[in-house]
Amino acid sequence: MDDFLKDYNFIFSTGIEILAAVTGLILYKRYKQTAAKYFIWFLVYLTICDFANNYVHHIKNDGLFSFLRGTVFIANFWWSTLYWKIGAIVFLAFYYHKILSSKGFKAVVKYSAFVFVIFSFVYILLNFEAFFKRFFPVISVLGAIIIFMCTIFYFIEVLLSDKILTFYKSLNFYISFAIFIWWLIITPLVFYDIYNSHLDWNFILLKWQIYLMANVAMYLTFTFALIWCRPQKN
Repeated sequence: MDDFLKDYNFIFSTGIEILAAVTGLILYKRYKQTAAKYFIWFLVYLTICDFANNYVHHIKNDGLFSFLRGTVFIANFWWSTLYWKIGAIVFLAFYYHKILSSKGFKAVVKYSAFVFVIFSFVYILLNFEAFFKRFFPVISVLGAIIIFMCTIFYFIEVLLSDKILTFYKSLNFYISFAIFIWWLIITPLVFYDIYNSHLDWNFILLKWQIYLMANVAMYLTFTFALIWCRPQKN
């Protein structure tokens, strides 16, 4: 299992992402009149960004990006922080602002995301050197709080409306369930990232296993939901 994770973790994880993104593109016409089209774009965005995140493996041994050796870009912490830990949160806040009905909930999501972005970039500027060397737990935790807030708002609206009768047919329900569970599992790991810098392979392999299982569950849920569900007007 350890050798598999070392050799094929990236390929397997990316393959699951591509499956969800391609499924979304194939079924795009089904959802193009709904907010779900933005989620399909998001899946494509994640696939491209995660693939680009692999650039670090082409720096050593005179690889394609060997010219980055000796620069701050030799590690991909900066890129992961921008496209995932900040970018993904901003998109999901935008998405829930689209699908929520309550003006109060929409306002809370909107301004929380706005404050999150400002705080994140100010924090990065104040810790600019560390930005290229490690992840910032505070950004990860604040992002998780926004995700939990968005999904809980959605679940509350479902419970208080007729949507509860057909929730199992709703793409947004599966999206909300999947990302809620994913962030619930992954967020605690950010407090142990120090072991990455110390090359503790026992922790690194455990972390890869957790990420792999969480990613497989989340992206397969997205794939299933895109196929199973039918469009809902927002």
